[in-house]
Amino acid sequence: MYNDPISDLLTRIRNACLAGHSKVEIPSSKLKVELVKVLQKEGYIRSYELRDEEGGQRKTLRVMLKYDENGYPVIRRIRRVSRPGLRKYVKVDNLPRVLNGAGVSIISTNKGLMTDREARKARVSGELLCQVY
Repeated sequence: MYNDPISDLLTRIRNACLAGHSKVEIPSSKLKVELVKVLQKEGYIRSYELRDEEGGQRKTLRVMLKYDENGYPVIRRIRRVSRPGLRKYVKVDNLPRVLNGAGVSIISTNKGLMTDREARKARVSGELLCQVY
């Protein structure tokens, strides 16, 4: 068992990218699906799909990873910021820019998960989940 499902998701994606895998399978949850949707919308992964396991009790999230023309993963670094032991909340005026806008911060707000750019535009604050570049 793991205590932090978001860290588990990010670690599985990071390890699969470093190993050069084309896809990775992760136990599914609503938050993980929303996080993967944001990653796809920002162009860090090719696609994702929800799959039923045998018996139909659990769902698995299959993430198709994306690589550039030289074979390097598009996700150079993916880092968890807010952890269960130390939550990191940011106000809209203090939202960090990742690599001066080349990367994204993913924020959990009361309007759902969104990138730092979307949060600035919507003027909402929230928990800073992770940074990707």
